[in-house]
Amino acid sequence: MTSDLSDSLWHDTSGETVDAPELIGDVQADLVVIGGGYTGLSAALHAAMDGASVCLVEAEEFGAGGSGRNVGLANAGLWLPPEDIDARMGKAAGARLSDVLSGAPDMVYGLIDTFDIACEPVRNGTMHCAHAPRGMKDLENRHRQLADRGAPVQLLSRDEAVARVGSEQVHGALFDPRAGTIHPLAYAKGLARAAIKAGARLHEATPALTVDKSGKDWHVTTPRGRVIARHMILATNGYTKPVKGLKAPRIVPVHYFQAATDPLSDADLERILPGKEGCWDTALVMSSWRLDQAGRLIIGGMGELGHIADSAHRNWLDRKLARMFPAIAGTPLRQLWFGRIAMTAEYLPKILALDPTGLVSFGYSGRGICPGTIFGERMARALLSGDFAGLPTDPVTDHSLPFAGLRQAYYETGATMTHLVKDRI
Repeated sequence: MTSDLSDSLWHDTSGETVDAPELIGDVQADLVVIGGGYTGLSAALHAAMDGASVCLVEAEEFGAGGSGRNVGLANAGLWLPPEDIDARMGKAAGARLSDVLSGAPDMVYGLIDTFDIACEPVRNGTMHCAHAPRGMKDLENRHRQLADRGAPVQLLSRDEAVARVGSEQVHGALFDPRAGTIHPLAYAKGLARAAIKAGARLHEATPALTVDKSGKDWHVTTPRGRVIARHMILATNGYTKPVKGLKAPRIVPVHYFQAATDPLSDADLERILPGKEGCWDTALVMSSWRLDQAGRLIIGGMGELGHIADSAHRNWLDRKLARMFPAIAGTPLRQLWFGRIAMTAEYLPKILALDPTGLVSFGYSGRGICPGTIFGERMARALLSGDFAGLPTDPVTDHSLPFAGLRQAYYETGATMTHLVKDRI
């Protein structure tokens, strides 16, 4: 399960709105997109800017899935370091993916600037923080690999990290100046607004009910309409709903929850993340923290709410806040929400080719903002041009993920057990 989008801070504070009524009647287009998150909206925007006719359908509202629930860290690259990517994909393919994603923050912040998207963009970098002294070994390894490939990353000492985070609980950090933070839901809605202005037809509250290929065209049927298009992109990632005639690729759903304080005082903001970098840590059960534009501290960790482990996760949040930032211990956490991350067995994003005219993307494994944006753009242009050489990763024609349910249970059990005992003072 996931929380309702309206539970989140992002829903209440989005500076972007968009009007996209339900699809009624038949539409013909060059490209039909199913899913109104970063990938689908970027595909629609770039296809429309290239002069194609586009129709996008979203079952709920834009950003209703992971795009409206995540931490809002716009990072370069993936969770895996480059050498691990190469080992899984092969050196040439891995280097290509890493190279494409290294420039993805430039695309995200460029779109924000070009279309004046009101999503609280702060490009002051992100910090991957060592949760314990042993975490520095991982960060040193990542720093070496990234620096060897020309990334402008910096390894921060414990004292430097403590000063920049404002917490004695970090033991060093890997700083990436290419990255930053955004308001994730506002970014999605801003992409939708830009796509509509570019000429794309976008429709909320319009679930795809059936998909079939008739001759050369895709037919996507919705409750009150239909889209007929030569090309199709399915971009629903971890929030795919059942669609007759279309088998969704399997993923491992991993949940992540967050909570936000009221805006902190000026004195607290002088000590806590004074540079407004976004942070996450090296712990196996990861946690994150960042500020929003109003000065709220947003803190989160792995786990699903709304079931038997709910209290373990909620109680851990209060303990984590007190341990990380003792000066604001006991500060009420006003909002609490969670969402779903789509993982693959390899922790790598994938593109599945249904045929030469239909592509599916999925499996960003917790790095949806920048990869989703660039995957959407590259897939749309590949389909419309017929040239797939520019795709970040080669499409596959088959995908399986054995024991997905057991993998999901493993992650949730690990998060629950950790949060039952961790950060007790």
